[in-house]
Amino acid sequence: MQPEIESFAAALGKASRAADNTVSNYRRDLCDFRRFLLERGAALASAGDEVEPEAITTDHIRGYLSEAMKTLSRATVQRRLFAIKAFFRWRESMATPASAAVASPARALRSPRAQRRLPAILPEDDVRRLIEADSEDGGPAALRDRAILETLYSSGLRVSELVGLNWRDVDDEVGMVLVRSGKGNKDRMVPIGEPALDALKAWRRAMPKAWELDGPVITNLRGGRLTTRAVENILAQRIVAAGLGSSITPHGLRHCFATHMLNAGADLRSIQEMLGHASLATTQRYTHVSVNHLKEVYRRAHPRA
Repeated sequence: MQPEIESFAAALGKASRAADNTVSNYRRDLCDFRRFLLERGAALASAGDEVEPEAITTDHIRGYLSEAMKTLSRATVQRRLFAIKAFFRWRESMATPASAAVASPARALRSPRAQRRLPAILPEDDVRRLIEADSEDGGPAALRDRAILETLYSSGLRVSELVGLNWRDVDDEVGMVLVRSGKGNKDRMVPIGEPALDALKAWRRAMPKAWELDGPVITNLRGGRLTTRAVENILAQRIVAAGLGSSITPHGLRHCFATHMLNAGADLRSIQEMLGHASLATTQRYTHVSVNHLKEVYRRAHPRA
């Protein structure tokens, strides 16, 4: 099997033009699979200690993946199965009528479902500290940064949606923001709180250039629309200023918005609408955070918890 692994890796690098890391990872994964089979005496040739690919069965692969799941992440196990599948597809493509390869034993195997992890979220008090950090500085940059954080947390916007806002999209009277989402091309109306509206008004008064209805809400100090990367940098600086030990991204503030709303009793369907999720299943990722919160409240409050 080892010579075939080397031939497969060489072919992958040339024909598929795969990245060097991909070729290296696939080769290492296949060598690890071979080692697993040798250690267990499975699929060995009668003439020596070498694995015969034709003797490998679906059960051998399943056993290998099951063992890997005990110590490795799902993403790593996924990649190892991809490598095995790619290896056997390559063998099938290289087979001739005179030496037809056995059908891939990995064909029927499904990858383990990827773990969907939510970014770390901040407690409500830490979000307050983050938003109010350096609030005594009344300069335009500080007012803009406060408006950015207030709006992200108040409405759960994606950072791309925030920087895409125009003043026409902000309705001061009814307290709503029209979010023009590039994801799924579905615009939506999202509530925005009074503190965020006040922060936006303060920033509008301090903007270096006169604002226009069709002009950007969030700009740099020269009047140009701010980039998503610039917002990320601003947030990183505010975390330091607030003295928080945890880091968080703009998307993490979106998760704070959803989790804190859910903990306070908001229903999933409403949160789904505000976040702009096409499927309720996507929003349901937040329920495990809420369940943990409820269990902690129960543990602290119930006399026989």
